[in-house]
Amino acid sequence: MNNTYVKESDSIQKEQIRRFLDSDDFEKAKEGMERFRKLIAYYRCAMMEIETKFNVLNEEFSLRYDRNPINGMKSRIKDPLSMSEKLERKGYPLTLTSVEENLNDVAGVRVICSFPEDVYTLCDALLKQDDITLVEKKDYIANPKPNGYRSLHLIVSVPIFLAHEKRLMKVEIQLRTIAMDFWASLEHQLRYKKDAEFTCEMASELEYCAKLSAELDMRMDKLRRAVQESDSA
Repeated sequence: MNNTYVKESDSIQKEQIRRFLDSDDFEKAKEGMERFRKLIAYYRCAMMEIETKFNVLNEEFSLRYDRNPINGMKSRIKDPLSMSEKLERKGYPLTLTSVEENLNDVAGVRVICSFPEDVYTLCDALLKQDDITLVEKKDYIANPKPNGYRSLHLIVSVPIFLAHEKRLMKVEIQLRTIAMDFWASLEHQLRYKKDAEFTCEMASELEYCAKLSAELDMRMDKLRRAVQESDSA
């Protein structure tokens, strides 16, 4: 990787972080930077906790049903600029305390499942665990967004155990099928392409494609049940 690019990227990120540090004093700013990095480390730990839970469930279900319900997992930490923009948009102060209290999606885990039934099976299994607290649930599979977007969104609180304390951290979880993820990924590329006009006709075509992907999920799930029934006959 180009060293110049790395230095520029680090510099940009530091400038973004400084938006949370309302101080011109070098020592205070340095202390604030450390607090920010520590908070982000806590969110990374929370992501790892959630990923581990899903990996364990995937292993268990692979033994029980002879197949893996999870096709893949992705995780990300929201960048400082996105955090500050969201806080400003919602009218919240630009402080680290405000990040913890008012942002639910700093840490995000996306779970890509094989079939729609897997989405709900994994969701139910996770929420039954006694150290997981459900903060918010939005089912965009049962009730898709107007543009056709489908996914199951959860905000959960999970404890992380540090050397001298336990902290509760929030993580956003998105559960979706391969077809849902395929549509969402390409929709984002097409809709937000730079210097390109996105017309109403294009939006209608994307919505139609979303319906096709939903039908594909339904057909594949029906085929899965048929295979399962013939195997147990």
